[in-house]
Amino acid sequence: MTLSTIDLAVVIAYAIGIFALAQYVSRDRAGHQKDSADYFLASKSLPWWAIGASLIAANISAEQIVGMAGSGYAIGLAISSYEWMAALTLLIVGKWFLPIFLRNGIYTMPQFLEQRFGPRLRTLMAVFWLGLYVFVNLTSIIWLGSIAVNQVAGIDQDVALIGLGLFALLYQIRGGLKAVAMTDIVQVTLLVFGGLCVSAITLSRIGGAAGILGGFARLQQAVPGHFDMILSADNPFYKDLPGISVLIGGMWIANLSYWGFNQYIIQRALAARDLGEAQKGIVLAAFLKILMPFVIVLPGIAAVVLAPDLAKPDQAFPTMMRLLPPGLLGLVFAALIAAIVASTASKINSIATIFTLDLYAKRRGARTAAEDDAPGRRAIERQLVLVGRIAAAVAIVLAMLTARPLLGQSDQAFQYIQEYTGFFTPGITVIFLMGLFWKRATEAGALTAAIASFVLSLGLKTAAPAIPFMDRMAIVFGAAALLAAIVSLLRPQAREVNRVVTGDVVYATSFSFNAAAVGVVAILAALYATWW
Repeated sequence: MTLSTIDLAVVIAYAIGIFALAQYVSRDRAGHQKDSADYFLASKSLPWWAIGASLIAANISAEQIVGMAGSGYAIGLAISSYEWMAALTLLIVGKWFLPIFLRNGIYTMPQFLEQRFGPRLRTLMAVFWLGLYVFVNLTSIIWLGSIAVNQVAGIDQDVALIGLGLFALLYQIRGGLKAVAMTDIVQVTLLVFGGLCVSAITLSRIGGAAGILGGFARLQQAVPGHFDMILSADNPFYKDLPGISVLIGGMWIANLSYWGFNQYIIQRALAARDLGEAQKGIVLAAFLKILMPFVIVLPGIAAVVLAPDLAKPDQAFPTMMRLLPPGLLGLVFAALIAAIVASTASKINSIATIFTLDLYAKRRGARTAAEDDAPGRRAIERQLVLVGRIAAAVAIVLAMLTARPLLGQSDQAFQYIQEYTGFFTPGITVIFLMGLFWKRATEAGALTAAIASFVLSLGLKTAAPAIPFMDRMAIVFGAAALLAAIVSLLRPQAREVNRVVTGDVVYATSFSFNAAAVGVVAILAALYATWW
């Protein structure tokens, strides 16, 4: 596929517009120069709408759009559990995790680990997350993004990879998190509108004179098995989505780790003006997660009827885009670019934040503006912002150089990446849950959970490969939690090591949050009841 002149004009206009907007929101106030709180935490002033939009923009990228549409083509609506269960997880994060993080002035997840368990765990996990973010997550975003751009626009993949990486870097390097978060409302609006356009046109093609609703009804009649939310044991994709375990098993472990303890995601909520604003942003993100399957998965299911002979499921979304008329195709392609750029810029900023605040600043003994408001710190703050910008540039260059060697020979890069990170996810979830809610948890117990998570995951994958991935995570989580509890009780640590305050944390939420949470639960109950 190649883009017409009008499509190219739309994409170029988007690129210029979003870059200009990012620079505009990045400007300094008169007489003020950016410090670390400005650059890494958007001056702790993000409004709810920016938080909610930025959470989704950071989450949805090319691998989600192309990959989930492909899963919709192969598996069906059941893949939507990744989105719908995330909506419930966000409510938990907003009600029980954020009050503790914001009460204790947390700005990075490694910092929380230091305040709870001590400095060694902070350094260890900071190094781990940097390696994971640069060589697994960032490489996958730009590599799979470049594949999507190549398939849709016919641009050489290496050119696309370099272009996406550099644009994302330049787009956010001046303003940091604020540039990313304050423009993500535009990115998400474009993403949702573009995806809904693809869904509407594909359903109209199926429905004919009956229109979009008629097309949806005919699609359910044509491929009824693709609308089963809970897969039976004889389904060929049961190992990927193991029936009722999806609702009560390992997906909770993955979601809690991703939405609650992942710097790349939670950083937006940590930059809120206050707890109430963060919780409103969380609710917005939860409603957007409910909408996402109709934006991403539905075109993949429609492709089963409109393009039943695709060589690979991941061709579903690009193939459905070919149905779009000139101009609208450019707009939807711009939405795809928006998703890639937003995720890439978010990941770059999180890498810079962890490197600068958790490694560089601690090693140099420099307290940041987020920790110390004392005067006479301008030189140190300028240095921290500079280091963050350098770290961002180095990270994207490393990702561009290593993307092809690491992922170029893999036909299922995203699936392998999910499996790799899943080796560590149960342990990370144990560490944070115990750190938040069990005062007797110790550093030795936390380290035991991390080691047990990897060893047990690898052992189960080798000894019992038939166990579904999600079930394996649940088993490993339970075992790691038990071992961590035993070691914590056998090796207690001094009380003064734990500097996380929880005694005066208020978990009560506003009426609006509670009403919205009930709405989210009711919608999800209706969706699952309809397509059980």
